[in-house]
Amino acid sequence: MATDPALAANPLANQPIRQTSGEGGALGRTGFSWAIFEWARNPYYILIVIYIFAPYFARDIIGADLLASGTLAGLPDDQALAAANAQGQATIASVTKWAGLIAALTAPFLGAALDRGGRLKPILAIFLGSIVVCSAMLWFAMPGGQGLSVGAIMVLLVVAYVSYTYSEVTHNAMLSVAGEPKRLAMISGLGLGLGNLAATLIFLAIALLFVLPAAIGWPFAIPQFGVDLSKFEHARLAGPICAVWLAVFSIPFFLNARDPGVPGASWARAFRDGAVSVWQTLRAATHYRELMKFLVARMFYADGMAALLALGAVYVALFLGWNFLEMLCYAIFASACAFAGGLIGGWLESKVGVKRALLVEIMLMVLAGLTQLGITRESLFLGLIENSQVWDGPVFQTLSDIVYLSLISVVAITVTASISSGRTMLVTLAPPGRSGEFFGLYAIAGTITVWMGPLLVEQFTLWSGDQRIGMVSINILFIIGFVTLLTVRMPERAA
Repeated sequence: MATDPALAANPLANQPIRQTSGEGGALGRTGFSWAIFEWARNPYYILIVIYIFAPYFARDIIGADLLASGTLAGLPDDQALAAANAQGQATIASVTKWAGLIAALTAPFLGAALDRGGRLKPILAIFLGSIVVCSAMLWFAMPGGQGLSVGAIMVLLVVAYVSYTYSEVTHNAMLSVAGEPKRLAMISGLGLGLGNLAATLIFLAIALLFVLPAAIGWPFAIPQFGVDLSKFEHARLAGPICAVWLAVFSIPFFLNARDPGVPGASWARAFRDGAVSVWQTLRAATHYRELMKFLVARMFYADGMAALLALGAVYVALFLGWNFLEMLCYAIFASACAFAGGLIGGWLESKVGVKRALLVEIMLMVLAGLTQLGITRESLFLGLIENSQVWDGPVFQTLSDIVYLSLISVVAITVTASISSGRTMLVTLAPPGRSGEFFGLYAIAGTITVWMGPLLVEQFTLWSGDQRIGMVSINILFIIGFVTLLTVRMPERAA
């Protein structure tokens, strides 16, 4: 059997014998337990980081407080609003920047320690406890200086974001023992699907219990449980909901998931040896040539994907003028499609191989994104078809709305499928017993260039004066990632 070069070069990295594979499939006890973890945890990211709390914090706390302070009183209303929105966006960007930097600098060392230390579940419980506390505290994030200060809210978001990343690295390090190697793709896809399904159900509950009753008096005459939308309680409530959801639904994972850690192993030695191993791995990168090429490819295509998702919502608001209810429906629809994406990704990997599946997913994502950019309020497909009203319902009244929404389904499915395929590819390429360390590097590949997509969009938009040309620039990242991925040679068994 071949010797792992990093372990051979680093005698301190000798470790107790650890389990590196499991039994069963996605519906087996250990496989389903691994997957249900994402049903419990992923709603935090989807509701807090993407769709509900972050926009509320940026617009209704940072922006609204700045307008109320009188600092922008000398500006015309439209300029004052633009300045307030910019400040809110900059604050969210600052949170993401600091959280991403902390995670990028520490996640690989955590991952390497996870491959060498004791039981992983207690460590994971600490990370989840941090997310639960931070998420619950967001209820006290209120405009006008009430409740928590802006600084305290930012600290909570940073701590939760870093804890979320750590929990992802730890959970991913347990994937290899969740089932048979050939079943890992379906297990990974099921986890992502369940995470998005859980978020969809929570979105539906918020819409039916609070937003729709306030907007149209249906299905209830008034918002339920005394929730007051004028005090933004529907947005603030997302934090406690995610906290309770995570605490309750993570229980099956802790009871049934398989833990690859070695009981009694020293965590102090694990972190010390792990740190040495990370440096040895980076120095001996040529020994992991294909894996490193994949991580470089991920660094680019994942950054393009993140920029497409984040700035796509801005495009919708600017060009199609979707209101809050439409944006909520958009979130529900995208999350439901993402649920299917997790399952489709696993299925596609089993049919064509993980590398080909990832290439197809990236290609479809790019094509759907480019088609979306050809849609405005006036026309579709770069002016080839004139926009028209389809019906007079409360949401998505025009042909542009409906076509754009249908393309969102393609983006949501391919994004989720590509995440599943990326994880499977990492497990396939990583040396046995060291997936935790490489998932740490995998986390770096997804965060270290997080600034690149927004920078491209900003510079191309300023150069051209056209926001759509700015958005098109994201495809530079996709092209680099796609071409690099083409050069990765897979093991025969996974080709």
